[in-house]
Amino acid sequence: MATSNILSGKNLRYAMIGSGSWATALVKLLMNHQERIAWFIRDQKNIDRVMKNHRNKVYLSSVILEPERLIMSTDLNEIVSWADVLIFCIPSAYFIEVMDRLKLPLDDKFIVSAIKGFVGENMTIAEYFHKEHNIPYDRIGVVSGPCHAEEVGMERLSYLTFTSKHIDTARVLCDEFRCDYVRTIAGTDIYGVEYAAALKNIYAIAAGICHGLGYGDNFTSVLITSSFKEIVAFLNASHPDKNRDVLTSPYLGDLLVTGYSQFSRNRTFGNMIGKGYSVQSAQMEMNMVAEGYYATKIIHHINQKFRVDMPIAEAVYEILYDGKYPAYIIKRLTEKLI
Repeated sequence: MATSNILSGKNLRYAMIGSGSWATALVKLLMNHQERIAWFIRDQKNIDRVMKNHRNKVYLSSVILEPERLIMSTDLNEIVSWADVLIFCIPSAYFIEVMDRLKLPLDDKFIVSAIKGFVGENMTIAEYFHKEHNIPYDRIGVVSGPCHAEEVGMERLSYLTFTSKHIDTARVLCDEFRCDYVRTIAGTDIYGVEYAAALKNIYAIAAGICHGLGYGDNFTSVLITSSFKEIVAFLNASHPDKNRDVLTSPYLGDLLVTGYSQFSRNRTFGNMIGKGYSVQSAQMEMNMVAEGYYATKIIHHINQKFRVDMPIAEAVYEILYDGKYPAYIIKRLTEKLI
């Protein structure tokens, strides 16, 4: 199948790799357009629960599913062999573990990343598939927000952005996920969108830490404004793009919803840290992955190359990885924000 035409044909088969809240929300949207969807779920017990209850009760139980239209399996290779388009929606911390199960080539597949984090040697998901599986960048797409799975489950009006190297490819992806309560936006900045999606989780942790320490909305507005400046500076230094509009949804919008929303697991994680939880105890109590925890360390290392001034990201790193006292680090940070 020619690279430029991989999404232009009819009757393409879609598969979801991952079974968390975001994966469940995306499956819900795909079911509006696809007769059948393949779904890789690691735990057979979870598959059995979906079959019995018509819901993913472990994650996003508000979504009603139709098991008869789902090809569910714990065998990654079975799912991959069935589909043309593979949507990866696994927490970055478990991504390599899952990919180690893959025995099939991906030469004829189109890859969509719904993962907001880094893997391997400080790589985004697109970089991983390009370097490790020789997938050309024009056969890779990225889905981003601003969008929380919980609001998709409740069918509240939401917006998704799909990016690909070719705008026509991005538009095909948009068509597959659009519905009455989800608007979709096409774009081509796969590098900037992936990095922005990972970076905003770091700043949501910062917002949560400050909330946990008792800082109010007035300070949070300054913190988020300064966070946005750091994201823009990093993107311009690492992946400059003269056509990038950072004031749009996948950049500024995604930062705002993640930094302020009650559904943001990264903000929740930061709030617990601010209230005195250790990193380990916060992770255990949440029982969900806060991607920003891992992104904080990776961005810290990547930025050794670019040397962008990122005092907020560095403050989060000091708290999470150097064990510094949050109240002291944030107090010091307040003197640097304008």
